[in-house]
Amino acid sequence: MTLTTRTLGSFETTAVGLGCMGLSIEGKPSRQQAVETIHAALDAGCRHLDTAWSYYESGGTEQTNENLVREALASWKGPKDEVLVATKVGHYRNFTDGKPSWGTDARPENLIRRAKESAMALGVDTIDLLYLHRPDPQVPYQESVQAMAQLVEDGIAREVGISNVSVEQLDMARGVLGQKLVAVQNQFSPVFLDSREVLRRTQQMGIAFVAWSPLGGFRKALDQSKFEPFRQLAQAKGVSYQQVVLAWELALGEQVFVLPGAHRPQTILDSLQAGQLELSQDELAALNQ
Repeated sequence: MTLTTRTLGSFETTAVGLGCMGLSIEGKPSRQQAVETIHAALDAGCRHLDTAWSYYESGGTEQTNENLVREALASWKGPKDEVLVATKVGHYRNFTDGKPSWGTDARPENLIRRAKESAMALGVDTIDLLYLHRPDPQVPYQESVQAMAQLVEDGIAREVGISNVSVEQLDMARGVLGQKLVAVQNQFSPVFLDSREVLRRTQQMGIAFVAWSPLGGFRKALDQSKFEPFRQLAQAKGVSYQQVVLAWELALGEQVFVLPGAHRPQTILDSLQAGQLELSQDELAALNQ
């Protein structure tokens, strides 16, 4: 399978990547199945893996997913130097009212410490692409972004991105990072369109927009009716509706990347075909209504 590639900073990588979070948090598959899923993606030509310091079960071993990605790459027989591995710092797992939750700590000293831990877990001297995972309401955003700039200066990260941001935060980060800022990773899907303005701004800036939960996430989306036009078109084309959703997102701009998750090899193998699915202008217009 020849997959569609696009430019992300100094990397040329696949437009459809593998979001690895679901392989290590609550509801995860077995370790063996998780590795098989990553191997299946890589064998099919995927060269974009996305992980994070915080991808582990609440109360469990920290950095589980980063260690999983390292293990999977170590046991894969293909060209490892072709694979872009992105990770993120600034989040951690917690319990809120006895339920698994996410905490934020984007203090500069924490970001620097966690980034070094991420590099160690991934087994690299320099992280390919490091995101500031989420703004911390307790820390001035500019201070967090300045720490990301420091991580590039110190050689801990080759490229940096930001995640879960508004247009205003994107503009602030660009002001601090300049050309060092290569990507924004925000939630985006037919049931979550709040990032449309951020997507447009990334196009104006000439940086990548990377969509997380591009299929609505592992949890059942609140409004399944939003997927109905995609299901209808998928039936007419004889493909999965997930492929249609991802192809629609990729058609929103040459700077767009998508990170579908998967628990099984079959799931990611289906999603990876979205880059080759061509949608006509009429079809795109109908989906954009």
